[in-house]
Amino acid sequence: MKVGVLKETLPGERRVALVPDVVGKIRAAGADVLVETGAGITASFPDVMYTDAGATVVSAEELYAHADVLLKVQKPTEVEVGRLRSGQTLVGLLSPLLDPQLMKTLAARGVTAISLDAIPRTLSRAQSMDVLSSQANIGGYKAVLVAAEAFGRYFPLLTTAAGTAKPANVLVLGIGVAGLQAIGTARRLGAVVKAYDVRPETKEQAESLGAQFVTLKSTIDATGAGGYARALTPEEQAAQQSELNVVIGSMDVVITTAQVPGRKPPLLVTSAAVRGMKPGSVILDMAASALGGNCELSVPGETVVTDGGVTILAPENLPATVPISASQFYSRNVTALLLHLLKDGALDIELTEEITAGVVITYGGHVVQPATARLLEPAPVAGGAA
Repeated sequence: MKVGVLKETLPGERRVALVPDVVGKIRAAGADVLVETGAGITASFPDVMYTDAGATVVSAEELYAHADVLLKVQKPTEVEVGRLRSGQTLVGLLSPLLDPQLMKTLAARGVTAISLDAIPRTLSRAQSMDVLSSQANIGGYKAVLVAAEAFGRYFPLLTTAAGTAKPANVLVLGIGVAGLQAIGTARRLGAVVKAYDVRPETKEQAESLGAQFVTLKSTIDATGAGGYARALTPEEQAAQQSELNVVIGSMDVVITTAQVPGRKPPLLVTSAAVRGMKPGSVILDMAASALGGNCELSVPGETVVTDGGVTILAPENLPATVPISASQFYSRNVTALLLHLLKDGALDIELTEEITAGVVITYGGHVVQPATARLLEPAPVAGGAA
């Protein structure tokens, strides 16, 4: 079997799906490794590092023609989909719940689609494959650095001959993997950190990193399935929001990380909350996307400065701005999954096995993951049958 590593084509994507360090592990499992020319350049892994590790560097045409399994970070473009052939397997962050039509197209082409953002995160034996966690960790770290650069003051308490600089007050909204890393990074930079999440069990995690957990009078337990928070009801959201606005108004920097897979992110920072913040304050919305963001005024990929002097940052794809580490972690996750699926030098797709059932989206010409398949079902006709 031949495993191929594609060069990323999305603008700004600097990661590579497989780094040279893990080539030996895949070859030891009975598979050859092909790498598209220049695939690792933007992550500081030149072609020679792959050849030294035992991989074969080839053109894109050769890769598509000969690879049985294709590894990517981002989902394929229309052009890339057109180059795939029946019987190939595509592995990457395919976002099946956000783009079910792409999954339908891949199934029609006879491609087995394996999406790394569908790893069952509650299974302990799948932790080494958890790409979302490894990349969120990097995103949370970089989010604090980006916010600190935009903030016009020091983060730590500093005493100098010219006087004392007070530490920045930072609020982290959402205490998942990204939020915990943001807390830790902000604390290491010397900020005074508060944190909030609708899941009460995250209080201990936040406090273990030195943050003060924000407890609202309108206490809400929104623990959901799979370790994520569930969506709040309109009544719960209104009660939460009025109290949060007061907390947000006292902060210098707010970093939001709350997301619900496949759905619009929860609104945590309203325009009213932004108006209550001091000039020079910074909001960094990690959840901003085409579906929306945690901040009402976020614009994905852009920086907005309000009339009140509040800077709102909505950077896209933060992990790609730390390409070496992000690629190394991603690569280890991918390798762990491949080694789980490889049997006697070939992929063994057993849909009754929990991890395999979670990540395999299309197989045998069909969309087999239930959640994605449901999104492709025709909408019921209003009024029923005539």
